[in-house]
Amino acid sequence: MRDALDATGGPKGLAAIATVSDKADAAALRDLARELGLPVRSIPAGILAEIRTATQSEFIKARFGTGSVAEAAAIAAAGRGARLISVRAASQDRMAIAAIAEGDGE
Repeated sequence: MRDALDATGGPKGLAAIATVSDKADAAALRDLARELGLPVRSIPAGILAEIRTATQSEFIKARFGTGSVAEAAAIAAAGRGARLISVRAASQDRMAIAAIAEGDGE
């Protein structure tokens, strides 16, 4: 997971790590959040499905209703006025995807 985050620009300035609710308890995610001292924001799949993303995966769209879970979760967690500042990037082993957004956090 750290590799994917580093591919997006790294953790500096992050306020939280966000993901779809059914993945929020994943050990690797919790370990990374603990290492970085960040909370995990759990975003319901229904909310993610309403968010348009910069990149599109047909597989993810069919499963979650959005083109990128990472981008949609980042946008949802960033709050009002959110904008994507780093599109999704994959870890070298392709097991993790990360994206970064900024907003007012509300």
